[in-house]
Amino acid sequence: MKVYISADIEGVNGICNWNETEASHPEYQQFRKQMSQEVACACLGAKAAGATMVYVKDAHDSARNIDVAMLPDFVKLHRGWEGGLCSMMAGLDRTFDAVMFVGYHSPSRSDGNPLSHTMNTHLYHVKINGIIASEFYINALYAAYLGIPVAFLSGDLNLTKQVKAENKNIETVATKEGAHGAVVSRHPSITNQEITDKVKLGLSKDLSKNILTLPKHFHVEVAFKDHNEAYRNSFYPGCILVESDTVEFDSDDYQDVLRMFKFVL
Repeated sequence: MKVYISADIEGVNGICNWNETEASHPEYQQFRKQMSQEVACACLGAKAAGATMVYVKDAHDSARNIDVAMLPDFVKLHRGWEGGLCSMMAGLDRTFDAVMFVGYHSPSRSDGNPLSHTMNTHLYHVKINGIIASEFYINALYAAYLGIPVAFLSGDLNLTKQVKAENKNIETVATKEGAHGAVVSRHPSITNQEITDKVKLGLSKDLSKNILTLPKHFHVEVAFKDHNEAYRNSFYPGCILVESDTVEFDSDDYQDVLRMFKFVL
């Protein structure tokens, strides 16, 4: 069994301030370690479930956050950005049996996490077919495009509820609960163990019902905090400026959507 993990940092246990996400800030080191620990725990759970290969994509900011020395020696780690369309899912192909997400966070315009956003902090929101999209949803749809099930996600409580509403078969671990500008977390040793246990459970089940439903048509709305960005990005082929700060894009092919995201977001 080949397992793919996409890892972010804004959804790991305890993190609550942008300083803690930035490599140039002293507070970052604590949460870089926590991110690495949570990924390592997910890898151990995958191994216990019978995974023969675990591929990890470091998907936060520079994509150079995870300490590879903290990961089990059977893991492959993808660092840096290739520049391709799949972004946080680089390296994923149809040969994988399952996808998992670690350290993910609530989408923009959400109070579920002080660090809620979608893709970057320049955006007011990204909507797909009228629903505000999280990075989980954008990336899980790519997995669905390839026909790969989602077995597990860890992140803030609000996001885990959204994931369960999308597909109740996905196993989740809430590493923290957002409280407006703050977070409430259990001890990381508890949530770390839960990650291992829930990953093992998630991968041991029949995953045939864990593939997200891929819409037949994609109506995408991107609202920018700066109206100048909306105007500039309205010149991407297929994008239409519908408000001073908003562009829309339509396609029946999700790869077209990912290509638009690559150049517009």
